[in-house]
Amino acid sequence: MNKPIIEVKDLTKIFELKQKRPGLLGSITSIFSQQTKKTTVVDHISFSVEPGELLAFIGPNGAGKSTTIKMLTGILYPSSGNIKVLDLDPAENRQKLAYSIGSVFGQRSQLWYHLSPLDTYNLLSRLYELDQAKYKSRLDFLVESFELKNLIHTPVRKLSLGQRMRCEIVASLIHQPKIIFLDEPTIGLDVIAKQQIREVILFLNKQEGVTIFLTSHDAGDIETLANRTIIINYGKIIFDGVTEQLKNNFISKKIIEFITEEPILNFNFDGGKIVEQTKYSIKIEIEQEKSSMDKLLSFATNNFDIKDINIYEPPMEEIISNIYQMSRNNGI
Repeated sequence: MNKPIIEVKDLTKIFELKQKRPGLLGSITSIFSQQTKKTTVVDHISFSVEPGELLAFIGPNGAGKSTTIKMLTGILYPSSGNIKVLDLDPAENRQKLAYSIGSVFGQRSQLWYHLSPLDTYNLLSRLYELDQAKYKSRLDFLVESFELKNLIHTPVRKLSLGQRMRCEIVASLIHQPKIIFLDEPTIGLDVIAKQQIREVILFLNKQEGVTIFLTSHDAGDIETLANRTIIINYGKIIFDGVTEQLKNNFISKKIIEFITEEPILNFNFDGGKIVEQTKYSIKIEIEQEKSSMDKLLSFATNNFDIKDINIYEPPMEEIISNIYQMSRNNGI
């Protein structure tokens, strides 16, 4: 069995925030006597990530996602707990770890705005002390794989957001990292650009075996890319499992659509709710249990000449929203 590439045990981060009383008097008083308030942003979380995993680490704004990533990359020191990334403590070995990890932040660029991506790539190759022959070979491979041949000589300021994000990801791969942290890589992109970025991420994971640690508010990213999902809310992990389990565990209702050969005049089924009806079709909302489905199917096939049946589940956005609401109601 492979050793986890990331190990987090009982990780906690507490920020001490300065408090100021209102008004001029409050400002003067704070010079001599400052009040502080402690806020727990990450609250005793534990998890591990296996080599080659594609993990979604998600949660609402303020849940503790970015703080966790900053501790995993050595930017922030934890208040307590233990972290091992590639068997290194990020806080104590940040510079050494930087040679083996990469990061892409959707709202922050590592490319020089007025220069071409190639200029940034050349600079990064020097910062990472790469052998120049190997670097050029690596760059040629990435440029061809991500279709950047017509972009790398164009100033970054003239690239579309989708083009820039592809160039950003290449910049994080120049030194062949074993782990890449992607923070909102598809934010602000149109549908086509999102699909291109998702294909790039899958390529990295499948073809290069890169471990992907992904955060995103886009449920499409999670559903399309991640095999496993961790949900964090109020600093605590509230779900950690296979992404498909999100649907299996948290969907309480389904919508069944029946399309019939003859007009539907009277659909008297007591175990469900009609949500939409036309002359030749009807949609019924029922509970997730198999018995409810069996009863509905039996009723429909016995009373109508069924032409087609469609089953609809709530979108991933709705499922995740429900989980957040449940954790809020339970005080987690």
